[in-house]
Amino acid sequence: MGIEERRATAEIPSVVLRDGNSIPQVGLGMLRISDDDVTSVVKSGLDVGYRHIDAAAGYDNEPGVGRALSETGFNAGQARKMLWVTTKLKDSKQGYGSALKAFDRQINELRLDYVDMYMLHWPTPFDWRSGETWKAFVRLREEGRVRTLGVCNFMPEHLERLHREIGEWPAVNQIELHPTWQQREVVAFCKQHDIAVEAYSPMARGADLNAGDGTIARIAAAHDVSEAQVILRWHIENGTIVIPKSVHTQRQRENLNLFGFALTPTEHAEIEALDGPVRAGHDPMTFTYA
Repeated sequence: MGIEERRATAEIPSVVLRDGNSIPQVGLGMLRISDDDVTSVVKSGLDVGYRHIDAAAGYDNEPGVGRALSETGFNAGQARKMLWVTTKLKDSKQGYGSALKAFDRQINELRLDYVDMYMLHWPTPFDWRSGETWKAFVRLREEGRVRTLGVCNFMPEHLERLHREIGEWPAVNQIELHPTWQQREVVAFCKQHDIAVEAYSPMARGADLNAGDGTIARIAAAHDVSEAQVILRWHIENGTIVIPKSVHTQRQRENLNLFGFALTPTEHAEIEALDGPVRAGHDPMTFTYA
């Protein structure tokens, strides 16, 4: 690891969660990377300084992630202690017994003794089993095989229903969040209940790089940074955890280099004003990662 990468690793702040665990605020997303390709992507990310990997059974690449962790030595010992690994349960495996069985397979594929966070991937309100599944998650946490429990794509009504059933708020809610889809109601609810917000598709799969009729580009030019860095810096300043995905080493490095500049209050407000009515991804009320 070079000097720049060591500096990037040292500068990545952590967010302290409601359970006392600390998650690096910038992670590397694994969505839409084939199992064959993901091993080199994870190795590259670890080399440039990422210490937070965001995986999922639904991405169909956990074996490749596990190969990278094993081959780099990040699956055990002191190196493992420096790394945060998240993975998610496939929606078709929700339920108490099926979740436990699924986790056994996932942790073996990841070649780990524990994962730092295990998450419900979608709320599936049309086939609600989150309360039953959460009981399995709690057992895994009690056994020391999972440290933190979280959810993805949960709207306030889903969070409230889960809380009514199990008496606990998740530590993290991972949601689609970017300048043109800010989900302010969901974010406010999470902050009210001390649930950390984690943004996937933090740049709307690249669409928001051109948002605001040149607004992002103008701010980037003012700071001599890229449009991606501007958007990710906006997330950082909002206290959001971000998991940008890139298969390119230089872009991975760029997406970590967010701490040498700050947006002005005016620039921050200009990005806030880009909020819109159209999501880039799926609707949590109807979608499932079966």
